Amino acid sequence: MERRTIPGHSPYEAVVGYSRAVVSGPHVFVSGTAPIAADGGEPPEDAYGQARLCLELILGALAEAGASAADVVRTRMFLTEAADMDEIGRAHGEVFGEIRPASTALVVKALLDSRWRVEIEADALLRR
Repeated sequence: MERRTIPGHSPYEAVVGYSRAVVSGPHVFVSGTAPIAADGGEPPEDAYGQARLCLELILGALAEAGASAADVVRTRMFLTEAADMDEIGRAHGEVFGEIRPASTALVVKALLDSRWRVEIEADALLRR
């Protein structure tokens, strides 16, 4: 079965040993995606802006894999404050509202960087 890795720009990828995404057969698995800007700048301060950045990074990895938002079958959202649910959910809904993938709805957890308010994962199926 074909297996291809898609690198991202997170400084943690090389240290921890993971890829932004892995394509295995028709499956695309996008790693937990934190709001890490490509230029290394500060993440947006607000939960909505951070979620949008995470989703943009996910969509970029999907595009590199040959997939799109329409191919996403599952997402998982991890946030640091339950109060951010509406803003993170709004960003997710703007991308996936018509697609309606299965989703783990907003698990509240501490994240690696105290500036991060959200981290999002996605799984997709390639259409062959």
